[in-house]
Amino acid sequence: MKLVFATNNRHKLEEISAIIGDKIEILGLNDIGCHDDIPETADTFEGNALLKARYVKNKYEYDCFADDTGLQVEALNGEPGVYSARYAGEPSDSEKNIDKLLANLRDAENRKASFVTCIALVTGSEEHVFYGEISGKIIRERRGSSGFGYDSVFVPEGYEETFAEMGEEEKNKISHRARAVKKLSDFFNTL
Repeated sequence: MKLVFATNNRHKLEEISAIIGDKIEILGLNDIGCHDDIPETADTFEGNALLKARYVKNKYEYDCFADDTGLQVEALNGEPGVYSARYAGEPSDSEKNIDKLLANLRDAENRKASFVTCIALVTGSEEHVFYGEISGKIIRERRGSSGFGYDSVFVPEGYEETFAEMGEEEKNKISHRARAVKKLSDFFNTL
């Protein structure tokens, strides 16, 4: 079975493929010749994931899933949220996003945060939504060199290491995306 993941993000494609295994062949947007800048104009993770998956299904006629992922920080009233990738502005820059996050949290004692992933699956005329979340905290300086996005400043609950210090295999076992993808994978196992 082939399924398009509506992303050009190499890290996400590798992470999802590692979690799903060889049950389903995962194609990226480049694999189907989609070089469009798919709009993410919704104000929720679910809304953005559905926009992307519907876009690919309608324009390219492939069954598709898309995700929207973000970091929600309690002391910042849920920011950066759906704006996580472009928190510091356009174009998206992970290092600048982290700099802005750490600056905004400079004097905050409450460092609680969570990563949230919503995956929307559009197949035929059906739509399904799967969520994954992991709680943790934002530390005061970057640690680690693997991962991407905010991984170097996020320590998951029950751990001492950041996602960037864990390495991909360990992170893939516990991450927010892994939890949402597991639900997606379980769904396919019921078909």
